[in-house]
Amino acid sequence: MNKLHLIDQIQMKKSYLCVGLDTDLTKIPAHLQGNPNAIVAFNKAIIDATKDHCVSYKINTAFYESMGLKGWDAMEQTLHHIPETHFKIADAKRGDIGNTSAQYAKAFFETLPFDAITVAPYMGEDSIRPFLEYENKFTIVLGLTSNKGAQDFELQKIGENYLYEKVLTTVSKWGTPNNLMFVIGATQASELLNIRKIIPEHFLLVPGVGFQGGSLKEVSEYGLNKDCGLLINASRAIIYAGSGINYADDAKEIAMQYQTEMGIYLQ
Repeated sequence: MNKLHLIDQIQMKKSYLCVGLDTDLTKIPAHLQGNPNAIVAFNKAIIDATKDHCVSYKINTAFYESMGLKGWDAMEQTLHHIPETHFKIADAKRGDIGNTSAQYAKAFFETLPFDAITVAPYMGEDSIRPFLEYENKFTIVLGLTSNKGAQDFELQKIGENYLYEKVLTTVSKWGTPNNLMFVIGATQASELLNIRKIIPEHFLLVPGVGFQGGSLKEVSEYGLNKDCGLLINASRAIIYAGSGINYADDAKEIAMQYQTEMGIYLQ
């Protein structure tokens, strides 16, 4: 999927919502627990209920990799159930020396039909370059995250600038807004004005709205650009909105609430 298609979907739906499928077998409704294909059944119902209200789905691969081959199969079945109109993200946070990254890129862009993958930039350009070589695919680089550990490195000063600013400035030169995005945590909304000075045209994947306490209003106010430029990820707040038989309807209701609020900010 290219950037123009993503923008068209955002404009058509008046939504920049990304639903995170971080599905934990221990947290899905009790009536599904005995289903041997419970993860897939749960995910398909969530996708069917929310697809009209979001433009993207993000699969956190750790929740599937932890289950071995069965988990990989569940991830693949889930991925193929997502409509072609939606932007599909592998939240895998890969990053290794060039030939290893090339294999990761092949896994997620060829063997599995993801549109984007999250990567860690610590090992530098040669660890990210293999992902950027794929046409109509996006590499989403960790920039400034919401977790407590962001203080350990990302928010450390290097001369006059924070390390995360160095990452954004440097990595943005390796690609373009047509193949690069950045992860910016929603709880870092106060930094978004500064971030937009560094990368004004790139899309930002923003987790942390909902359970982690990030403000959709603040993120939108400081982060929106002329193309929207935001994908707001909500995972637990949507997929675990309900725990009974009507869990998918509950998820739909929360997704609709996000969509309605986003429509206001897009005006």
